Amino acid sequence: MFDSLTERLSDSLKKITGQAKLTEDNIKDTLREVRMALLEADVALPVVKEFVDSVKAKAVGQEVMRSLTPGQEFIRVVQNELIAVMGRANEDLNLNCQPPAVILMAGLQGAGKTTSVGKLARFLKERRKKSVMVVSADVYRPAAIKQLETLAGDVGVNFFPSTADQDPVDIASAAIAEARLRFNDVVIVDTAGRLHIDADMMTEIKRLHAAVSPIETLFVVDAMTGQDAANTAKAFNDALPLTGVILTKADGDARGGAALSVRSITGKPIKFMGMGEKVEALEPFHPDRVASRILGMGDVLSLIEEAERKLDKKKAEKLAKKVIKGKSFDLEDFRDQLQQMKNMGGMAGMLDKLPGMGQISQVAQQHMNDKMFVHMEALINSMTPHERRFPDVISNPRKRRIAMGSGLQIQDVNRLLKQHKQMQKMMKKFSKKGGVMNMMRGMGGMMPPGGGMPPMGRMR
Repeated sequence: MFDSLTERLSDSLKKITGQAKLTEDNIKDTLREVRMALLEADVALPVVKEFVDSVKAKAVGQEVMRSLTPGQEFIRVVQNELIAVMGRANEDLNLNCQPPAVILMAGLQGAGKTTSVGKLARFLKERRKKSVMVVSADVYRPAAIKQLETLAGDVGVNFFPSTADQDPVDIASAAIAEARLRFNDVVIVDTAGRLHIDADMMTEIKRLHAAVSPIETLFVVDAMTGQDAANTAKAFNDALPLTGVILTKADGDARGGAALSVRSITGKPIKFMGMGEKVEALEPFHPDRVASRILGMGDVLSLIEEAERKLDKKKAEKLAKKVIKGKSFDLEDFRDQLQQMKNMGGMAGMLDKLPGMGQISQVAQQHMNDKMFVHMEALINSMTPHERRFPDVISNPRKRRIAMGSGLQIQDVNRLLKQHKQMQKMMKKFSKKGGVMNMMRGMGGMMPPGGGMPPMGRMR
């Protein structure tokens, strides 16, 4: 989402990083570019003005002027202000009440409200160990009721049925009563949306809110709508006591304006960010981590948390023992690593969270996309178990058979075997003394063209 903003800010801040001294002039030039970068990202004008004024006031302060590295100190000021604009820290859901805790979801039609209900239900079930019931009070779209039923089945939570001829308040009240009998911890109520804000919708959702007294009222907003997202959130906030925001479609080509505007305009925190269509693609919103990513500093903490949740620990331990003992890294091991990497969002998704890897990530996306991982897996699956364990036996006739079996070309087989060889060499380096450093040096050969790792002497 923040790619273009990151690029613009990086270019403007680069000019000041090496400055031995900060002056009114060089700060003024950089701030002008920062201002343009934020406006191009569709950040609301009042937010941009306040942001730039605040950075300027702190940048010309004595602390920055006296710093040994004023350019870097200036970037720290910009980072702190980005965090302040989005909220100092992640604000968790408040579920401290007599069960069931009711969460009311509001928003315009098409923002991804129903999908977000499914994602949030899964998040609460898997990460917070809560028993969850979901219910749709959207009586205007029978398809939304069916969609929520399907999502509930996919994520393994209770679904309370409803029909288009019922009253939304009756539906929600009956669902809460049923959840109480089932000893459910949380009830998530999906509400009707419209293509635009209107009096009927606001009257209905106010009536629903008064009837169910939710502990959390979350506004679901599409990140693609830029600063309009913040204005819509304000309109809902004026009508309802919102407790937080869920920003959806943040994995698209949105320019980031919504994330930087919502908190300032509504005073309400972004609690979650939807990062894709899949039900697991919902992440708590951490302003400090997002600010780091905007400035090209990566998000290592999120990468570590993701690894802890998604990596198959048994397979990882098995491979580690195999490598340490100096045993050969075969194609079955390679397939396991491809699957693990796919679970982590692919090579580009991982690189995106590493400091200073923004441009490498973009190159990786061009050369190592999801389709490439699917092709590599298909090639390995087309081999016999003996060929996977002993790749050296793969002769030209075998290559032709593997290519035909996977629906690919012989050059694809050759490319896969070459990449496996490179991985094998890296693993051998890892098993020797000073393995980690040797392996990182070898990673340069695994990177796509134009995206090699920097020499070890220049790594930070």
